[in-house]
Amino acid sequence: MSAPKNRTDLYIDRRRYRRIVRFFAGLILHVIFFDLLLGKLWPFNIRVRASRPERFRRLSRLFRDLAVEMGGVMIKLGQFLSARVDVLPPEVTEELQGLQDEVPSISPPVLRRALQQEFTDLDASFADVEMRPLAAASLGQTMRAWLRRPDGQPGLGDAVVIKILRPNIEAIVETDLAALRTVAPWLMRYKPIRRRANVPEIMEEFARTLWEELDYEQELRSIKRFQEIFAPKEHIYIPQVYDELCTERVLVMENVENMKINDLEGIQAAGIDEKEVANALIEAYLFQLFKHGIFHADPHPGNIFIRPVGPPTNQGVGQPYQIIFIDFGMIGRLPDSLRQNLGQVLIGLVQSDARRVINAYDNMGFFLPGTDLERIVEAQSFLMERLDGRNLRELAQPDPEEIKEIGNEFRDILFQFPFQVPQNFVYLGRALGILSGIASSLHPEINPWYQIERYGLELLNLEQQLAFNRESLINLLESLRPYLKLPSQIQRVVSAAENGRLRMQSSDPVANRRLERIERRLGFLNWSIVAAAGVLSGTLIYLSRNGKTHSNGSNGHKE
Repeated sequence: MSAPKNRTDLYIDRRRYRRIVRFFAGLILHVIFFDLLLGKLWPFNIRVRASRPERFRRLSRLFRDLAVEMGGVMIKLGQFLSARVDVLPPEVTEELQGLQDEVPSISPPVLRRALQQEFTDLDASFADVEMRPLAAASLGQTMRAWLRRPDGQPGLGDAVVIKILRPNIEAIVETDLAALRTVAPWLMRYKPIRRRANVPEIMEEFARTLWEELDYEQELRSIKRFQEIFAPKEHIYIPQVYDELCTERVLVMENVENMKINDLEGIQAAGIDEKEVANALIEAYLFQLFKHGIFHADPHPGNIFIRPVGPPTNQGVGQPYQIIFIDFGMIGRLPDSLRQNLGQVLIGLVQSDARRVINAYDNMGFFLPGTDLERIVEAQSFLMERLDGRNLRELAQPDPEEIKEIGNEFRDILFQFPFQVPQNFVYLGRALGILSGIASSLHPEINPWYQIERYGLELLNLEQQLAFNRESLINLLESLRPYLKLPSQIQRVVSAAENGRLRMQSSDPVANRRLERIERRLGFLNWSIVAAAGVLSGTLIYLSRNGKTHSNGSNGHKE
């Protein structure tokens, strides 16, 4: 949702608002003083540049502490910023990547009151509810529970998970977003940021996604959508939802707790082939992206389980399994244009066509205006030759000498750094980054090019088929064009014949004389037919009148 349904009831916590604004104001003043003022003065500039990584790391740590203390939007903001590698230096993104959404849990009395507000009779719906959290996050909390048995007998029924929003979280989000909207325009005054990102627009995209994550009715619809998407995939499972127990602030779902996707020891002990799991995980995301244009945008290990299915195999290797996705609050959707261009990237990779890849990136907005695309194409071609077929370990740990060679070869591009990440690509980039880390932890030798090539070939075949069908249709229309004119031409001939204006021409004099004789005979025949029609008409009229006279005479005789 773009805003809470009861937004008019929300208020701004002024103390919280001022604290957030003061923190960011201090951070911005620090950068202005050290990096924009002292950084331009000799001899301070040398020391300022040398201290920059450590200073930025320390500032990021201060923000991280603030986020953990305040919770709410601040933790989500830290996760969001950790994905903006195009805007922020690596020492900032690396520090924020460790920021988890774990916060102090809701106290049991407060939690019970919140549940009782949602359920008229909590004990009538649930046989037992654990007030100890299964997971405590910045926006909500989950806990185990058991339903009542349907037959009314004592004991525990189905095991479920209750997900509930934190009390007053909407007002906290409204306050935090108001503070961030105050800060966002300030950042636009810094040229390196202004060149590569429209911070207010990114802020609104972040706010939209955040409100959607607070909308449990939207999440319920997303769960059902993903159940439909993965219905044909037996090795992918989406938990069932108890619709009758769900509200605007509560979701009640099947408890599907199992091994986390990064539990390599547990997966191996269960006899599951970890390489197969890594391949299946990558394929599941390609399937979401290119078949349906929608994807699970928060695939961290806590949101993906794996469970054995069926009896153990004899050798303990190759045990059947299911990958289970949970938490559908953060869902990414690909606009048609982005989806089509991502398809062009895959096709370009399959065909080793660097120009097609770069053109697709340009259409998606990855390059600043005025970028020399020809030089970028050269760099892309160079990288494709070097990286083709490498596994995730090789991609994640490149050879330093090779990096140095690439840097020397394309020093001009690295100096200008004409890149930016489009705002509608931020969540996808973050999800793919997390996914890549999970897959490489499962099996470092995994080669993602196999799935990429398969989907790229499918798209290429579809593109070629569409092109063939288009060309065939054009050729067919060209072939039919003379025949499409025949009905109107025939109509003109018939009309001319009916009106006596039909003339037949020939370049042969003998043929013309024959045509004239045929035309005269046809004319004689026409007149003969007309004359015969006239005689026949006259005869019929005569007989008709004669019949009437005879009839009248008979009547008069009788009278």
